[in-house]
Amino acid sequence: MIPVYEEKNEEETEGEYIRLPLPNKEKNEMFAIADRLMGGSRINVICEDGKSRMARIPGRMKRKQRVRAGDLVIIKPWDIQDDKADIIFRYKRTQAMVLSRRKLLPEEIDVF
Repeated sequence: MIPVYEEKNEEETEGEYIRLPLPNKEKNEMFAIADRLMGGSRINVICEDGKSRMARIPGRMKRKQRVRAGDLVIIKPWDIQDDKADIIFRYKRTQAMVLSRRKLLPEEIDVF
């Protein structure tokens, strides 16, 4: 299960919450920035540990939402090959800015 971060939006007086999943460190998940599309549902990502990995975009994400260069994503590196990973979740631009404002992103990949 992905941990959920709740934030109260200041502009809305209704008291609505924005829920953002965060990477689960126990499951070896981490933040990454999408760097370059490689074709064949593969993308090169720069991870929070400083490594560059080849990440796979799963079919459920490929069909519903598009991952582009510059997007903030959650990845899970493979156990067998550390230079490859799977994409777990993609943040929208506004969600990435909220995480950046709340200082939840590591400074290595905080470009928002």
